[in-house]
Amino acid sequence: MTDPVFFAPSRRYTAGEVANLTGASLFDSAQAEIAIEALAPANEGGDGALVFVDGKRNFALMQSLRAAAVLCPVDFASKAPPGIAVLMHPRPQQAFAMVGRLLFPQAATPGPMTGETGISAHAFIDPSAHVEEGAIVEAGAVIGPGVSIGSGTVIAPHAVVGRSCQIGRDGFIGPGASIQYALVGNRVIIHGGARIGQDGFGFVGGAKGPERVPQIGRVVIQDDVEIGSNSTVDRGAMSDTIIGQGTKIDNLVQIAHNVRIGRNCIIAGLSGISGSVVVGDNVTMGGGVGLADHLTIGPGAKLAARSGFMNNVPAGEIWGGYPAQPMAEAMREIAMLRRMARTRKQGDGNG
Repeated sequence: MTDPVFFAPSRRYTAGEVANLTGASLFDSAQAEIAIEALAPANEGGDGALVFVDGKRNFALMQSLRAAAVLCPVDFASKAPPGIAVLMHPRPQQAFAMVGRLLFPQAATPGPMTGETGISAHAFIDPSAHVEEGAIVEAGAVIGPGVSIGSGTVIAPHAVVGRSCQIGRDGFIGPGASIQYALVGNRVIIHGGARIGQDGFGFVGGAKGPERVPQIGRVVIQDDVEIGSNSTVDRGAMSDTIIGQGTKIDNLVQIAHNVRIGRNCIIAGLSGISGSVVVGDNVTMGGGVGLADHLTIGPGAKLAARSGFMNNVPAGEIWGGYPAQPMAEAMREIAMLRRMARTRKQGDGNG
């Protein structure tokens, strides 16, 4: 049995074409016709492969490269072995990603899983739903009453879109995902198993134990958002839960009711955002970040992985630790604890 090829290159590109497309400069214009038909990490490379090298700690990789072409900063260019096309770019990784999207467009945007086009005979679509021409609804998908699905959007097998939801154009709702009480913009990718619009975790103490507080808000997901597999976005209690344009959310992230996330944020896996948190634009959260309820995270802030937040974070600051604090303070405390531990250990040894 031969290994399947899941992603085949769309076509060959020359080093000169890559330079023109990315704005890179060729170190040696005579190498403009070198062919590129694959991507690879710099420590592996291979025939026909484009690699990138960036950052001082990776500089040593330049001299041992085995590839057709390399994207790198200008001050790395002279260190490449002969025969490799050197493409100088101030942001090599960004240029590499752009070329990857061109070489492997089917890997950059999810497509139909069954190869079906149009509406599958094995999907359920309520008669009152409106599915624009050019949308794809695959086998086993369920589209409820009053739903609107835009052209170019793929509803994968066994996805469920609940009553009156609106899904924009050129998006993707992954296999087994469920969408309810939600308005979803254009070019939104929601990966398999994600849950959008379920009840927020709202309870109040009662005579017989916790009693449910009705959750009557919605989820609003703006254009170009991506939500990873098995992540959850609760609908609002009375106001809406909002995910801002261009924000990217990893797998296994919990976003609670009434949360408002700004534009172009990055939220890594296993993070949890409690109710009514406000996150500004361009915030980055490392994996496993936890936010207590009703906090405000300022625009441009960076939250270190595995940190727990109980206080607001000002705009542009870097915080980390448990409980989280400005990173410089957190590192000073860690250094002090290490010194204390060494002192204690030396004292025990002398005893």
